[in-house]
Amino acid sequence: MNIFEAIRKDHDKQRELCRLVTSTSGDSKGRKEMWEKLKHELQIHADAEERTFYSPLIHNDMMQEHARHGIAEHHEMDELIEKINETDMDSPAWLVYAKQLCEKVEHHLDDEEHSFFQLAGKVFSETQKTAIAKDYLEEMKKHR
Repeated sequence: MNIFEAIRKDHDKQRELCRLVTSTSGDSKGRKEMWEKLKHELQIHADAEERTFYSPLIHNDMMQEHARHGIAEHHEMDELIEKINETDMDSPAWLVYAKQLCEKVEHHLDDEEHSFFQLAGKVFSETQKTAIAKDYLEEMKKHR
């Protein structure tokens, strides 16, 4: 498995969790559970991705701006996560913020999959793609 396949697999999980979170209602057990899963998944994914994937790319002239943009989007998601955590789950605003987060997540995932991956694919050798995937998967496993 290469790094792009590993990340895409986690992206699919995030999309599904977003779908589940935004289909919940009120201060329910289901909403709490799905929210905790989504929040955890987004946080460990961003950490692992920044350490293993973005880190080597930030030193590449062609990729530096893209890597910085991706990291900035991770921070925007962190801020929305904080806003959601500070909002009562049974408040209508909670779902509004959760939907904003999921739109941001979707935009970020699409960006990575449709342009970032293609560019990064030109930077890494096949061996590097596999080695980075191994490191990424180990990081994810540590925190799951």
